[in-house]
Amino acid sequence: MAAHHRIDLCRVHDALDDPPAGRVFLVDRLWPRGVRKDALRLDGWVRDAAPSTELRRWFHADPDARWAEFRDRYTAELERAPEAVEPLRAALREGPVTLLYAARDTAHTHAAVLRDHLAAQGAG
Repeated sequence: MAAHHRIDLCRVHDALDDPPAGRVFLVDRLWPRGVRKDALRLDGWVRDAAPSTELRRWFHADPDARWAEFRDRYTAELERAPEAVEPLRAALREGPVTLLYAARDTAHTHAAVLRDHLAAQGAG
């Protein structure tokens, strides 16, 4: 059985000041505003593992009220596209992984749902 490693979350802007250890993946569909492409040390940009544009827009209209349903809908999207998270699964077999995201709201971030999804699959 393959070893599974820790999955950390980090805001992009925090990573600029204090680069995370291990393999680092941006998990947003859009590049973060105000960040130069050469400013981040990335092992990959896994756009397809981010929520669909439609789901993201729906959620951002009322994040507090829609959080529970967003988690369910996003998890369903991830289950329909397992290939989207394969780079993350592969990296987790090798060592710890940090998921970078740009959202200011650290309590209601898709990166936490993605981390939980990977962990539930035994990938973290």
